[in-house]
Amino acid sequence: MALSWFLFLILTFTSTLLTGYYSAAQDDRKKLHTTRSWDFLGFPQQVKRSTLESDIVIGVFDTGIWPESGSFDDKGFGPPPSKWKGSCQVPSNFTCNNKIIGAKYYRSDGLLFDFEIKSPRDSNGHGTHTASTAAGVLVDGASLLGLGLGTARGGVPSARIAVYKVCWEDGCYDADILAAFDDAIADGVDIISVSLSSGLGDYFKNSIAIGSFHAMRRGILTSTSAGNSGPFLTSLTNFSPWSLSVAASTIDREFVTEVKLGDDNTYEGFCINTFDLKDKLFPMIYGGDAPNSTGGFDQTSSRYCRTGSLDGNLVKGKILFCDTYTFGRGAIMAGAVGVVMTGRQSGEISDTFPLPTSYLNPDDGSQISIYINSTGSPAASISKSNERINTLAPFIPSFSSRGPNPLSPNILKPDLAAPGANILAAWSPIASVSGFEDDKRVVGYNFLTGTSMSCPHASGAAAYVKSFHPTWSPAAIKSSLMTTANPMSADLNSDAEFAYGAGLINPLKAAFPGLVYDADEADYINFLCGQGYTTKLLQTVTGNSNSTCPEGRKGTLMPDLNYPAFALSVSPSQTINHVFNRTVTNVGSSTSTYEANSVAPPGLTIAVTPSVLSFTSLGEKQSYTVTVQGTIDKKVLVSGSLVWSDCTYQVRSPIVVYVPT
Repeated sequence: MALSWFLFLILTFTSTLLTGYYSAAQDDRKKLHTTRSWDFLGFPQQVKRSTLESDIVIGVFDTGIWPESGSFDDKGFGPPPSKWKGSCQVPSNFTCNNKIIGAKYYRSDGLLFDFEIKSPRDSNGHGTHTASTAAGVLVDGASLLGLGLGTARGGVPSARIAVYKVCWEDGCYDADILAAFDDAIADGVDIISVSLSSGLGDYFKNSIAIGSFHAMRRGILTSTSAGNSGPFLTSLTNFSPWSLSVAASTIDREFVTEVKLGDDNTYEGFCINTFDLKDKLFPMIYGGDAPNSTGGFDQTSSRYCRTGSLDGNLVKGKILFCDTYTFGRGAIMAGAVGVVMTGRQSGEISDTFPLPTSYLNPDDGSQISIYINSTGSPAASISKSNERINTLAPFIPSFSSRGPNPLSPNILKPDLAAPGANILAAWSPIASVSGFEDDKRVVGYNFLTGTSMSCPHASGAAAYVKSFHPTWSPAAIKSSLMTTANPMSADLNSDAEFAYGAGLINPLKAAFPGLVYDADEADYINFLCGQGYTTKLLQTVTGNSNSTCPEGRKGTLMPDLNYPAFALSVSPSQTINHVFNRTVTNVGSSTSTYEANSVAPPGLTIAVTPSVLSFTSLGEKQSYTVTVQGTIDKKVLVSGSLVWSDCTYQVRSPIVVYVPT
């Protein structure tokens, strides 16, 4: 059985360091969020590499890993870096190497389904996919049964991988997630990649927020998936200021699947179909004409091809036409040879199904319906998918969770976007290609879609930056990724920065950002004090007796956090006169002068003081203010930007003013 993308979390508590701090009294759920993508980002194989890349260790929290995959071959790798303190839990069916240098698994209650593997080995595929996206080595000729053929690779092919298997068939337990943070921090990872959701609510009733805070204290950036609950506003599930929250974008590759009718008319739908029925026409039947009446179903269910609703005597051996999206279980149980679905509004993503399938838009679906009703013996064929260029990319697909930040309105989230649609990466050969347990195709690479896929792209980019700047703080690395991101179009994304944050990640530029917005533990504690946290609570969750809130700070106006973006929540028609305070650190040229260039949206003015920053040494800090004045009326969000430029580096920050809904 395949692990659902929507995993249930059962809260448990242990005596490990971090889990002792976790005090939530409510149930929650954690979800797994799920090659052309690196090239699309302008990050080709031949980019400049640091000699320290092989010393970088990415910790991947997921469903485990398939160590025999070619993406994790350790040919040419030396021994693990001397800083590495981790270990490999080695049952009889798992072996680490010089690429996968650490592997552990966690199961709080000790209970497993019969088909689950009690080891770091991945029986689901999700963890193998995310690990290879972040740091897989180059594998030529990778494809899903011929689709997406090319070289599969991660962002940092020379980096090491440490695996922390925290997700199982019934979910990802908080106690296990926190124990994995404990271990990863102690082991010596450099970046933590977490393609899991966290619950809404208080930062410190959230295992990923707690764990990533402790990682931040130890100099480790945690990259997280924004969530797959879009397009609704405030649907983010990972949004702590000290972690990186990554939305999903499309890339310029999409897959279309042709349906040919018996009258020779053809229609293109969107899906990733590895099967090919094009050489033969099969009888076609409408699901609404084949209800399983003996099972108590009528046309209201069978038209949607729901499981059990179809009469197998009528459907067997035919291509089934359905009035909405169906995963295919009902069709397979009824003996259909293929499925054509209607209702697709756009081609932003293409799913994989367990039998020949094409998903059409409503207009084309109507034509097929007319054909079935006007033809005595309707027939059709479904071809294997073809790859083509998506000229609108990049844009944020509807599933990707949106901001604003539900807890801290003046901290922009998501932070940025990275490829997360139709991503080809390594796969566990014992995992179902489509997620359907009876799908017996065996593959080494597969396509997945979700913010689970965007997160490891950002993790790999963060590791790339870290390899050039091993002493940089998590905040500095995050700043470099955000301020060098490529701006995205609000015309293609109506939610603008709430959809894509600072923009589409640009790993090549991120390694050399010019200026960074730095922050440390004390800055985040000051920020939390302004949100109403008490000294006692801070000390409990941070494990630091020196964590204290200044007198009079509790519940007062939230202090500025030195964040690489500007966000302001206001009331409709409110007269705005807000001052942001920021400090930048020079990491570009030792002697440089930056000029401020701001763009204000209609109704607002933006003033930067001073408008020129002159630096005489690397590491020098300069402070400035941004004053936003004016009004916005009824519109949910308006946005502008600030760019500091010295003619070599352009350091960009979005400026967002919005009326919360």
